[in-house]
Amino acid sequence: MFIILFNANLLTLTTISIFYRFFEGESVYFNNLDFLILGIYCVGIISIAQYVSREVSGSVKTSEDYFLAGRSLPWWAIGASLIAANISAEQIIGMSGQGFVVGMAIATYELTAAIALIVMAKYFLPLFLEKKIYTMPQFLEQRFDKRVSLVLSFFWLAVYIFINLTSVLWLGSLAINSLTGLDLFYGLVFLAALSLAYSLWGGLKAVAMTDIIQVALLIFGGLAVSYLALNQISDNQGVIAGFSEVYARLPDKFDMILSKDNPAYSDLPGVWVLIGGLWIAHFAYWGFNQYITQRALGAKSLPEAQKGVMFAAFLKILMPLVVVLPGICAAIIYPDLEKSDQAYPMMMSLLPNGLLGLTFAALVAAIVSSLASMTNSISTIFTMDVYRNFASNTASEQKLVTIGRNVAWISLVVAVFCAQPLLGSMESAFQYIQNFTGFFTPGILVIFLVALFWKKATTLSVLVAAIVSLFLSLGIFLVFPDYPFIHRMGVVFIVSGFSCYMTALLQGYQNQEKAIDINRISFKTESSFNIGTGLIILILSIIYFLLW
Repeated sequence: MFIILFNANLLTLTTISIFYRFFEGESVYFNNLDFLILGIYCVGIISIAQYVSREVSGSVKTSEDYFLAGRSLPWWAIGASLIAANISAEQIIGMSGQGFVVGMAIATYELTAAIALIVMAKYFLPLFLEKKIYTMPQFLEQRFDKRVSLVLSFFWLAVYIFINLTSVLWLGSLAINSLTGLDLFYGLVFLAALSLAYSLWGGLKAVAMTDIIQVALLIFGGLAVSYLALNQISDNQGVIAGFSEVYARLPDKFDMILSKDNPAYSDLPGVWVLIGGLWIAHFAYWGFNQYITQRALGAKSLPEAQKGVMFAAFLKILMPLVVVLPGICAAIIYPDLEKSDQAYPMMMSLLPNGLLGLTFAALVAAIVSSLASMTNSISTIFTMDVYRNFASNTASEQKLVTIGRNVAWISLVVAVFCAQPLLGSMESAFQYIQNFTGFFTPGILVIFLVALFWKKATTLSVLVAAIVSLFLSLGIFLVFPDYPFIHRMGVVFIVSGFSCYMTALLQGYQNQEKAIDINRISFKTESSFNIGTGLIILILSIIYFLLW
């Protein structure tokens, strides 16, 4: 244990020293105090991660220990880890950039996600936890067969590595470059090395149990940036005066529902963000995305998982102040930015030394926690769904853990070298990610909804739905490039669902042997969960009423 901890911290300190050496004297903003704080954070988070995931003397870490934290996660770790996995560079950098361009309307992604989390906790989690699965593809194998499982496994591996990992690494490196002048490639290496140093050995438990620290830093850092920005805008007259000034000078930035003449209408098409295709993205992401649901699958119990998801839902409502408001403030303080994704890094430059280092550590925390979550899910899917399906012999628990660790670092190395070629020329990485993943999201949602709630769904019917989703999405994108992708997801979802229904009808329209009997599942939730649901609906209703 001591040797592992020493090596992990040595790797991190070496990386930080390289990080320091490559831009010493080039940074306009950082001083030695900021570096000291960053170093303390890095060593501290690695030490804590190794401590909470330590093995009992004489025991061997099993695949359940490594991939699902031994199914022992408490509610606070689940809730914090859900947010830490979700809020990363593409949210902090990307959504702040969209706040700079569009305004508070982009916060719809954060606010409405709270409702999707509640639906997931009440209606999806009881079914998943009852099956005691490791992965989403494993659930599809139990409901259908290995063909569906493998198709989704390879799809998610590709998306997680070439879309999610690359975007988090690239935007994180862009932020480091904006603040420090460090070469983009070395920023990629720094983030990847730090992520591996604290998560590779301990697996999900190391990630989830430290995410409460990561989330606390994330929220503190974002609020600190917003506070100082508003105070500067008001000429040191306070936050309230600053907010009033921002609202007076940029009233359009606080419209939650965009009009048709808004240049960003194609990305956020008016009231349709509340009643249209955005819900397809939400339910697919929060309900069936491996690196999100994996936290809940590792819960002590269903009530504990539901409490954690509710905690995450409340944190979601706070996120617009953390990730969107700084971008709106940047439109006043730095109105001539070349790229919108530079908004948050430039806002961080307002911070005094010391606080800058702490807030920078918060940004790094958000990035590496998401990287750790994604690599853990990549290793879980590859090991449990791909390797075990093709292995000629039954692998030991120790071998499964070893394979998982190797896949984790290999996936990060691939992402480091692919990040700049894939994303270097993108104007807004956040909207790129939403648009690209929207090609597949409708089909994935159809597959899981019919798997959970429709007994007549067949293997062929869900494969047809997946194929229709991909090719119809691509066709609409190529023929009608200006058609809002939120509308496109809605249309594709309906057509994919209909194709699934017609295929099952042509195959005999009979209940399937592996279908889930939902009558045996209790969807009853505790009173605290129901009260929390009511509060969230009330808060969201007030926000949209005031900012309509």
